[in-house]
Amino acid sequence: MSAPDYWRSQPVIPVVVINDSANAVQLARTLVDAGLLKIEITLRTEAALKSIELIANEVPEAIVGAGTVVNEKTAQSALNAGAKYLVSPGATPSVLASLDATKLPYLPGAATVSEALLLVEHGISTAKFFPAVESGGIAWLKAVSSVLPQLSFCPTGGISPSNYRDFLALPNVACVGGSWVAPSQLIAEQNWTEILKLSNAVFNNENNGK
Repeated sequence: MSAPDYWRSQPVIPVVVINDSANAVQLARTLVDAGLLKIEITLRTEAALKSIELIANEVPEAIVGAGTVVNEKTAQSALNAGAKYLVSPGATPSVLASLDATKLPYLPGAATVSEALLLVEHGISTAKFFPAVESGGIAWLKAVSSVLPQLSFCPTGGISPSNYRDFLALPNVACVGGSWVAPSQLIAEQNWTEILKLSNAVFNNENNGK
């Protein structure tokens, strides 16, 4: 778990898919140079855990987290690799127990009011809303804010440069996660200049006000 302020400290979290761990350190340095310290590496590739380990060891100023944590194995593997926080697309009792066991800050996922209620019962104050756009987007978040005012969200899924600031304007949105900041193709091409440009645009927007 963790307090909403932990997530509000960085409005946009890059959600990254890395296919080659050789690119991990330079990617992290590029994002950190732009002021984006929290970086979510999704556990969707064979290179993910090694990438987390390399970033944790070689870019200490980065706050590297693991996404797509779906069971005890992935939670423990991410912890052992050096992840500083965990993100899950959903939340079952066993997943929540696995996340709790790591003692790391975490974002469990919810896409319905019933799922959100279960997280509140578990003591969760901030949840991932996934897939955000497909699950009702801004309209859903506005509707649920009146019945669950104690719960804030980090929407991911369908978040883009054209809509992320609309999500951030909602009082129950702590931050958003987006893949557009560091697209997989640009990482594979080692196009750090373009990634820095995209990252700087996000950082500058948020520091100039929502």
